[in-house]
Amino acid sequence: MNWVSLFDITAKKQELQELEEQTKANEFWNDQENSSKVLQSIKVLKDKINRFEEQAKLLEDIHAMIELIEELNEESMIEELKLEVKKFSRGIEKLEIQSLLSGKHDANNAIVTIHPGAGGTESQDWAEMLYRMYSMWCDKNGYKLEELDYLEGDVAGLKSVTFSVTGNLAYGYLKSESGVHRLVRISPFDAGGRRHTSFASVEVIPEIDEDLEVEIDPKDLKVDTYRSSGAGGQHINKTESAIRITHIPTNIVVSCQTQRSQIQNRETAMKMLISKLEELKERENKATISELKGVQREIAWGSQIRSYVFCPYTMVKDHRTNFETGNVDAVMNGELNDFMDAYLKMNMKQ
Repeated sequence: MNWVSLFDITAKKQELQELEEQTKANEFWNDQENSSKVLQSIKVLKDKINRFEEQAKLLEDIHAMIELIEELNEESMIEELKLEVKKFSRGIEKLEIQSLLSGKHDANNAIVTIHPGAGGTESQDWAEMLYRMYSMWCDKNGYKLEELDYLEGDVAGLKSVTFSVTGNLAYGYLKSESGVHRLVRISPFDAGGRRHTSFASVEVIPEIDEDLEVEIDPKDLKVDTYRSSGAGGQHINKTESAIRITHIPTNIVVSCQTQRSQIQNRETAMKMLISKLEELKERENKATISELKGVQREIAWGSQIRSYVFCPYTMVKDHRTNFETGNVDAVMNGELNDFMDAYLKMNMKQ
């Protein structure tokens, strides 16, 4: 196996060296925003190089173990060798998957919004379950989740939630979750114990750098301030500091209510709006924001990407990749990497 050509490790080391040279310049630290980006890039490259070198060292150990078994006829070491080979294969697969995350925004942070479908309490509860699932995925994989907007459900669950996920390749992984998610279960809200089907949509967009040139006409914006309408607790604001911004031409609405001041909420909401407009502009292959007038973003509830079945059997199945598992509890506790990996592999084949 040609390691250098497979993962382009020489180019990565060269890029790392060039970035580290930038940090030695006296004026480097004067631009805090740029220095933060460079340091983050250095961290990402070092992580990739370290992972590669760990696998290279493991392969050397496997070769040494094979030679030892052949020379000394140590059959007792064969089982240990098999375990090392499996470990090596898993590591290589992970490196290959990460090499697929080379899209324009894959390395960016992600902004995720969850909306329940029709069905009242049932769907609102399902939306809350998905929010918990992604929160646990973030915890398990070292990502930081920050809630930006939250609207509580009437009886249980939530009417909508928007949160950011910060960390390397956050969007690259989470983009696989964008779409409609379907739940089948015995409803805890049905006195008759009947089976219900619920839907919720998950929207994932990359967080776009603020210095990106996205021209938005202030006349196209409608800005409202309000108090959080939740029942209390962490999702309530005592002052009218929450911000809702509507981009009139596209009818895109963004909200933020979790920052400490109205100014901070407005800045965060504008960042969300820029990200949504840029993502929509690229998806529609438009040159400017103004060309997006009249674009509709309707959700088709019949086009689910994944089904979560709790009853009469247990299964989670992704309808795009056909990857499935019977361990529903593990999935709901944030074990999503196999689904994400299957999605990335499918895109590679296509």
